[in-house]
Amino acid sequence: ILTVLPKTLAFFLELDSGASCNTHMPGSLLSTTEKATCSFQVPCYTDLGDILLIRLFKEKHVFFPSDDWFCSNVLVKDHTGKRFQFPCYQWIVENGRFDLIEGKAIDKEDRKSFLRLVFCFTRWTTFAEGIPRFLLFISQTEYTHHHWTEDSFFGYQYLNGCNPIIIQKCIQIPKNFPVTNSMVSQFLNGGSLDKEIKKGNIFLVDYKLLDNVPPNVIDGVQQCLPAPLCLLYKDKQDQLLPIAIQLKQKSGPENPIFLPSDLKYDWLLAKTYVRSADFNYHQLVSHLLRTHLMAEVFCMATYRQLPSIHPLFKLLVNHMRYTLQINIMARNILLAKDGIFDKAASTGGGGFVVILQRALDSLTYSSLCLPENIKARGMENIPNYYYRDDGIQLYVKKFITFYYKKDKKVKDDQELQRWKDSTGIPQSFSTLQQLIGFVTMVIFTCSAQHAAVNSGQVKAKHDYFFLAPPTNKGRTTMPDLLQSMSDVKNTCRAMSAVWLLSRQSSDFVSRNIYSTEEKPLGFLEEFREDLKNLASEIRKRNKGKQIPYNYLLPDEIESSVAI
Repeated sequence: ILTVLPKTLAFFLELDSGASCNTHMPGSLLSTTEKATCSFQVPCYTDLGDILLIRLFKEKHVFFPSDDWFCSNVLVKDHTGKRFQFPCYQWIVENGRFDLIEGKAIDKEDRKSFLRLVFCFTRWTTFAEGIPRFLLFISQTEYTHHHWTEDSFFGYQYLNGCNPIIIQKCIQIPKNFPVTNSMVSQFLNGGSLDKEIKKGNIFLVDYKLLDNVPPNVIDGVQQCLPAPLCLLYKDKQDQLLPIAIQLKQKSGPENPIFLPSDLKYDWLLAKTYVRSADFNYHQLVSHLLRTHLMAEVFCMATYRQLPSIHPLFKLLVNHMRYTLQINIMARNILLAKDGIFDKAASTGGGGFVVILQRALDSLTYSSLCLPENIKARGMENIPNYYYRDDGIQLYVKKFITFYYKKDKKVKDDQELQRWKDSTGIPQSFSTLQQLIGFVTMVIFTCSAQHAAVNSGQVKAKHDYFFLAPPTNKGRTTMPDLLQSMSDVKNTCRAMSAVWLLSRQSSDFVSRNIYSTEEKPLGFLEEFREDLKNLASEIRKRNKGKQIPYNYLLPDEIESSVAI
């Protein structure tokens, strides 16, 4: 056993009686010497029976650097002197969980289950012809590196990338996007554009919010801020594929519609401009406005209007953790004059203010509520939309109905009404159901929604452009594409900021409430059990997928906007 800094090691014991026992081993008892043995007692007031499993997990402490711990073996001795050996021989990492089975013969099904788990992350590949049997390892970042030019990956990002809230089902082709059937019929598996629209297989992404926003000037170079439109088609294999792209909002001879049948680099350049627009829209609207700034509003309203003894304060305060701090830092470092946005973003120099103003003007209460948002965009039935499928069902209803039995109590709670008014959202609180919906939206925005739009920023984003979009087709080469992008210095500035923002906070905290009453705490435990089941379902679905969707995995969702 080797450790350097004081840490806390947690043990979970599963017994053959079906019971379990949790305990913590203080870091002060962990030896700093290799091959040392540490002993401590676990208080237990019932007969343990046989111990079937031990689960080890090491908690991460804020401000301490990562400090892995190697465990060779765990020996448990009960009050009768009976001994249970649990071989380990592996590193226990920060926030890692390790299940140890006793070192004697176990049921065949248990061993098969363990091997199935191992098979999921250890696959064979060939290093070179004639040199087989190597471990296949492809990280999501590496997958992006190999597949970013593919149409299927381009479309997939609108469903399960870090900006899954802009795509919508296309009911009618916009007048300023004159795509015709003759242009795209060859990409529709024998169908026509009108028929595929009626079937619900055509989708639209429109970045009109970015139109005519003055782009930044970086190091004396005028940047480019495209406002494209993109049409996508769901094919028979349920892949979402781009079929037409227009790089500016106003149609015309100098604003061509790009198609998959165009020259390779024409089409690739068009898709890359779209990803650049998505980068800007995502950072400012989906991420900054709809999670960070909205969470700050809810945080301020909660602190200013709800006393600490109010039941809603106990429910919400955990979802306000560090939000004010991180937003103040963002305004001082990212958005301030000569900050990161001014130095590296095409929306710097004041452009981001225009975008935020436009986005706030068009923001609606229903768009912040996941079910209503999905329905309004017509995305209820499209397959493989894991952002929609994994949206967490919160435990708000039971908690609130415990305190508010009738609608009248909601109306008469003046602190509650002032809290709602402080948010500036014109939503009535005359019924219990309205209160439940509003609080659900607040918690979802501060936790799951932020996780969905924050966690995957680095893996699949293209940066900024400083050359205007092309006005004709058939001339683009790979050097042209590279030349149109931002230089290395500015790209590194932007991506280092994005990398930092997408990191998990150093003292990650998941779900919790500050109530001390028995019933609400019971609701929380029920919710935790529901989340365990959801996590199990998500992991099963992700098995074998080249791009697993983990952004709404309950264990990975921070309870607040803390980074």
